[in-house]
Amino acid sequence: MHWLLFFAVVLKAVLFSTGGMGPLPSLHNDFIAYGWATEKEFTEALAIGQLTPGPSGLWVVSLCYLVAGLPGALLSCIALMLPPQLILLVQYGYSRIAGHEATQGVLDGVVLVIVSFSVLVLAEMLKSNGLEISLLVITAVSAVLAISRRVSANYILAVAALAGFIAN
Repeated sequence: MHWLLFFAVVLKAVLFSTGGMGPLPSLHNDFIAYGWATEKEFTEALAIGQLTPGPSGLWVVSLCYLVAGLPGALLSCIALMLPPQLILLVQYGYSRIAGHEATQGVLDGVVLVIVSFSVLVLAEMLKSNGLEISLLVITAVSAVLAISRRVSANYILAVAALAGFIAN
């Protein structure tokens, strides 16, 4: 077993998920592809994770123990703890620079990049699903409301999803 690769795979799955069962698709895909785990080991790890008290993401430790023994379990524990530590480190750094004028400019730039990626994904979705006037109207209204910053993004998403559901 290549331990650095193992750690990187687990860290990637944990870092790009929302906790709980979030890492499951990524871990399943990678562990099966590398031949590290079987379907039975996934089933056992998920069962252990559901039976044991504590955070629901601890099934990852069980899986890594079944796959790679104690070293795998220890590496998975480190991988599970790194993202929250990274958030604390970023928050600490941000609190030190939040008052600087350039900070808001950088954050505005990051938001612009995220919005640009979202627009590209939306354009690809519209292109692949065909253009419908109702979806274009929902998109335009949502964009105007988001740009105005007068309506919470959560409300915009909820109403847009409902409108899209009703329109289709």
